[in-house]
Amino acid sequence: MSLLYRSFFLFAFSLFCLGGLAQKATAIKGKVTDDEGVPLEGVKVTVSSFFTLTDENGEYYLKITKGKGYTVFFTSYGYEPDTSQFSIKEGKTKIFDKKLILLPNFLADVEIVDKKARFDNLVGIKRKDLEAFVGPNSGVEGIIKTLPGVSSYSELSSQYNVRGGNFDENLVYVNGIEVYRSFLVRNGQQEGLSFINSAMVNNIRFSAGGFEARYGDKMSSVLDITYRQPKEFGLTVEGSLLGGNVVYEDKYGKKLSAIVGARYRVNQLLLGSLDTEADFRPQFTDVQAYLTYYLNDEWEISFLGNYARNIYEVIPSVRTTDFGTFSEALRLTVFFDGREDYDFTTRFGALSTTYTPSKNLQLKFSASAFQTTEQEYFDVIGAYRLGELNTNLGSDDFGEISFVRGVGGFQNFARNELDAIVTNFSHSGIYDDDDLTWRWGVTLQYEDIVDRYKEWERIDSAGYSIPHDPSFNIDSAVITSIDTNGIPRGGVLYTSLSTADELELFESFDSEAFVSSARVMAYLERSQLFEVGEDDLFLNLGIRTHYWTFNNQNVISPRATLSWKPNWKEDMVFRFSSGFYYQPPFYREMRDLEGGINEDIVAQQSIHFVLGHDYQLKIWDRPFKMVTELYYKHMDNLIPYDLDNVRLRYRAVNNARGFATGLDYRINGEFVKGVDSWASLSLLTIQEDIEGDGAGYLPRPTDQLFNFKIFFQDYLPRDPTFRVSLTLVVGTGLPFGPPQAEPEDRVFRLPPYRRVDIGFIKVLKQEGKTYDYKLLNSFKSLWVSLEVFNLLQTNNTVSYLWVKDISTARQYAVPNFLTGRLLNVKLVAKF
Repeated sequence: MSLLYRSFFLFAFSLFCLGGLAQKATAIKGKVTDDEGVPLEGVKVTVSSFFTLTDENGEYYLKITKGKGYTVFFTSYGYEPDTSQFSIKEGKTKIFDKKLILLPNFLADVEIVDKKARFDNLVGIKRKDLEAFVGPNSGVEGIIKTLPGVSSYSELSSQYNVRGGNFDENLVYVNGIEVYRSFLVRNGQQEGLSFINSAMVNNIRFSAGGFEARYGDKMSSVLDITYRQPKEFGLTVEGSLLGGNVVYEDKYGKKLSAIVGARYRVNQLLLGSLDTEADFRPQFTDVQAYLTYYLNDEWEISFLGNYARNIYEVIPSVRTTDFGTFSEALRLTVFFDGREDYDFTTRFGALSTTYTPSKNLQLKFSASAFQTTEQEYFDVIGAYRLGELNTNLGSDDFGEISFVRGVGGFQNFARNELDAIVTNFSHSGIYDDDDLTWRWGVTLQYEDIVDRYKEWERIDSAGYSIPHDPSFNIDSAVITSIDTNGIPRGGVLYTSLSTADELELFESFDSEAFVSSARVMAYLERSQLFEVGEDDLFLNLGIRTHYWTFNNQNVISPRATLSWKPNWKEDMVFRFSSGFYYQPPFYREMRDLEGGINEDIVAQQSIHFVLGHDYQLKIWDRPFKMVTELYYKHMDNLIPYDLDNVRLRYRAVNNARGFATGLDYRINGEFVKGVDSWASLSLLTIQEDIEGDGAGYLPRPTDQLFNFKIFFQDYLPRDPTFRVSLTLVVGTGLPFGPPQAEPEDRVFRLPPYRRVDIGFIKVLKQEGKTYDYKLLNSFKSLWVSLEVFNLLQTNNTVSYLWVKDISTARQYAVPNFLTGRLLNVKLVAKF
């Protein structure tokens, strides 16, 4: 390890020492507005193979190489394209301000200038839509959950499932570097801050499947984030009842730019609405920095660094949960003694240098290191009482416990520690020659993981200690399904428990693991735009390879996408994508339920088939877009797992095969003039067949059959400074079963997840306007919002607490409810 660190820092030091050779960058810049002078965000500015997008102020800055006879193109959906010709010398900057004209019939004109952009296989999200999004997790991951194919069943977590995959099957890149999530997190309230600081983001691109070979080896999705490079001084300050965020950005001369963000989050507001009364002490903090330095017209150096510490401490006292139906109303009361301490600390640094010898060629070299230190300490004793409530409306004791069904106790203990370090060195390149583009890359990665797993659970019911027994007999004649209150229709959910002659802990794990391995990954990708008659065809072909020293397995993943845009009056693109998506195990998949490591583990495999239809049209004389995708995924060498809240517990054996199939639909556009909104619909089934269990195909733990989401924005026509943002989510429940149950016993489903969040926004200072009240003019922009979380006060269930009573041989499924209705106030100021 010491040799790798020395090489890393020697490489960083040598690159920065080249700063003495610095020269001024060659670039163009300017501002793009509409015909009324309103800044246009997202306008694509293209010079040869270089391009950028205008920011929310309509401004852009594009670094290019010196040359003669350049043409700069300005294109935006719904506007007439514009061009300018110029020549530029090294170290010079030219200014091009443009005013684009809105056209009633614009599609053919836009295609002439930028045909490739029409075939993009990733969904983009605008920064202004991200800023308007409302929810307990209002960052990038929050708005990603509103896209088709993406699902989530907990507002406390930033994790998401894509087309039936689990959290570990999603790729996340920031500035081309893959980032990771914590290993030991077991519920959403412990999770803390995700890596992505939404106030630093410039571009957001997402694919739910069928993505290109340049993206890595995961089976489900890719989220590609780019942080912005500042062009001038800026300061953003955000504050709410959930915490704050400060982002500073500036450009120093023409060589150095920096953007630095610091976040602090406290979840007491959310945790206070849960059933458990406790002394919650969450402290989530992180600091990020992205620096860019131009050595000369051809060389650029950038650094991305992050330090995050998420601490979650809780001293529970009592929990009271009412559930059931009016005719069978139950109350669980648990008295606690003990505490829980969780500490997740991550450090990340990535140093990159980009060499652009010509307008067609770009070469990038990167080195990065990631470390996570995680600790789970808890020792909690609980004594519970399950009672039946008096439902007689005429009784003086209405709503009080009239009969005690069971009493018992439990003790949960853990001393879990994990330390993981991941370092990698990579090279990537791109060669763009008009309609033909080549991309390639190679990465060498080293991983070192130390894991100490010590955890046990003792359960006592009416004086009896329940032993570990993985077999359950479920009386399906009594139980039909579980309603939204967490109680089975037709009876109380229970399972039979066998007795034992000896006293045992219900669960006990004690293990240590040390894993060191290396990976070599590479890819080659070719894309080309063809003209076939009057139609356009776009073909992307790619292949990637992944070799892992732990099991000496090498996997090869060919991938392809073919897009066809017929020369019709209607603007439509038909797309078909297919390819192999191997997922070599990371540490979590290698560790079994007992804490042991399977040295014979191999990569999981998923073959994607995606057929898509992309239709751009005008409704109410405004731009809209409808995207429909049908997909099928054939999967092999799957590793079965159990899901509890956000904790994944793998069986660490490649003994299953499966499939996923479904339909995704999204319509987005200006339902209200000038602001984007969208609605998404997803239908899905994902099933697996575990070898040797004799049960055939069964739903995987993430089998969410139906999902519907709306992200909607509006404003008062006479005063657009009063705005509203609404998010609606409806999704069917996930399958589940009793603790330690086998997959064939996972025959129940959580109640549907239903949630509405709404925010009422007042813009106090609009950007670019001058006010009589001079204090407001000291801000670039200023707005305040009142947010209502869970507007309809829906009791969503994330999981179940299983209460056992040995005297009746029953288990009761007590719902763990998520957050209730809450009010939040948020203030955002930009300078």
